[in-house]
Amino acid sequence: MSGGLYSMAAKDFDKTLDLTKIKPYGDTMNDGKVQLSFTLPVTVGAEAIEAAKQLLKKMGFDNPLVVYYRELTPGYTFFNCYGNCTHTVDFTSIYVPKVESTVMDMHQVDDYIREHIGRKLVIIGASTGTDAHTVGIDAIMNMKGYAGHYGLERYEMIDAYNLGSQVPNEEFLAKAIELHADALLVSQTVTQKDVHIKNLTELVELMEAEGLRDKMLLICGGARISHELAKELGYDAGFGMNTYADDVASFVAEEVVKRMNKK
Repeated sequence: MSGGLYSMAAKDFDKTLDLTKIKPYGDTMNDGKVQLSFTLPVTVGAEAIEAAKQLLKKMGFDNPLVVYYRELTPGYTFFNCYGNCTHTVDFTSIYVPKVESTVMDMHQVDDYIREHIGRKLVIIGASTGTDAHTVGIDAIMNMKGYAGHYGLERYEMIDAYNLGSQVPNEEFLAKAIELHADALLVSQTVTQKDVHIKNLTELVELMEAEGLRDKMLLICGGARISHELAKELGYDAGFGMNTYADDVASFVAEEVVKRMNKK
């Protein structure tokens, strides 16, 4: 029986794939199947279910189906839905700016710095402005690191200073000047009303006013940070989700060497 089912599945499976017109994949190629969850500010009932279906159709989904719904609190209903996406994306036309560096592990970075720079790099990091979250900066800076990736404090050829959270940009920059920092790492977790944009921009402006922007690497990171956004704001690099101290250390080391060679 299992062999027969496998043969049927293999026969019916559509392997055609046009990268200029890709859509979500569920059971078969190009079926567009999507699972979507959301909450509507309406009272639970048949009308609420119909509202969810109509909303799915307006989003571009065929065959909308509400598979689960529940009243969260009076006047609010949560939905779990399925549908077939009708829209496609041209994957071949997509370009995403990314940090260009060779990612090395901790030992490789230490060896690279010894060979090409010949001194320890000074890196300071903080969650600046009103941001009180340190999970991100701790994952990069602290010795134990995160997910098996040691933090910068463990690197032999890096002097890492974690200033913690809610560090005003003025104090952050003053510490960088005091320590003769090679790189500044800014972690931003709080992003409501784009407060992270304002804070990140303020630091760039401070550094430019002091004539320091070209003398130190400026790097930012966080869940809503991308390399493209970072470059737009005047930073040298931006690191988002699923990046570690290895990524940051490799970029900083290679970029310092590039700048040394330009002099």
